Amino acid sequence: MHLTQTWSAPRLGDMEVRFSPELEAKINRAAADIGHGTEDYVRELVERYIDDDTRFRAAVRKGFASLDQGEFIEEAEMDARVERMLRS
Repeated sequence: MHLTQTWSAPRLGDMEVRFSPELEAKINRAAADIGHGTEDYVRELVERYIDDDTRFRAAVRKGFASLDQGEFIEEAEMDARVERMLRS
């Protein structure tokens, strides 16, 4: 037993993700279309997804907090807001 041996947790940098051949082909085509390497393209996609997901989850938490405080809008008003956003 080596008491001085250090333990290190696995790093995500060493992670390998396996895709189906069909999805891998899509990724390769999309990366080539924009002139990026596949690895860089996937890294950018994952980073963007995580950023978007983080913002979405924060907005949901904020919405639930508003509901807990009794703050909400009627369905007709929400429909009107969505309609205005879609027209913009």
